[in-house]
Amino acid sequence: MPERLRVFAGDCRVTERGDRSRTHRGRVVVLIKPDDTTLVHDADGYQPVAWLTRPDSVVVEGDGDGFSVTAREGTRRLRIVAEEATAGRALPVTEAGIPVGTCPEDGGPLVRSRGDVVCLDCEERWGLPAGASVTDGVCDDCGVPKIRVERGEPFHLCLDPSCDPMEAAVSDRFDRVWDCPDCDGELTVNSAPGRVYLGCERYPDCETTFSIPSGVVVDECDCGLPVFETATGRDCLDGGCEHRGHAAGGATGESTPEKE
Repeated sequence: MPERLRVFAGDCRVTERGDRSRTHRGRVVVLIKPDDTTLVHDADGYQPVAWLTRPDSVVVEGDGDGFSVTAREGTRRLRIVAEEATAGRALPVTEAGIPVGTCPEDGGPLVRSRGDVVCLDCEERWGLPAGASVTDGVCDDCGVPKIRVERGEPFHLCLDPSCDPMEAAVSDRFDRVWDCPDCDGELTVNSAPGRVYLGCERYPDCETTFSIPSGVVVDECDCGLPVFETATGRDCLDGGCEHRGHAAGGATGESTPEKE
């Protein structure tokens, strides 16, 4: 269920106690956010008259004709007492984000927010890999939007990792493509929460690993490892490679062709 934003309004006396003490009186609106942050707004607009961010406790009391709100954070206290109440209700609120499609479960709107894609109705949530973008495509199997993510080359995958795992796509393309620079083993594609990486097949005897960045392979470094082009430029997969400056400067700029 959506979280609740509590809203109260009326002719109120607002008292702050803490490093300083002061009292206001006026017709104000009191907002209590889902994290209990308490804000008091008057007609002046943007800046609250008083507020307490994420207090330890918030107590709301009312008798039908008025209400009181007491928020406490350590030695600080914000107290609002209504001389006359004009409104008081709880409203559903959700995250707000960029619309990216429709939820296949309930038809609710999907938005991209805080690195995730979330349904505003059922609150189903999918995490986005770093650097991924949501496309206009829809998965034929589950109806969830598709994403574009670069891990050596562009991959177009289902947003739901259980439907179309990024590790499987990257492994199909890059597993054992490069040799380990520290032994005679080959680099295999592995995964950890939120990322895919290359690791030597001879682990634990050889612990060499490389994170696969968000970018595409554009060349080969003198050390034998790939050169990636990312948002910050070109560099060898091995950030400590002695040839990395040469690799970045000498890259041809020809991208690896997309796999059909």
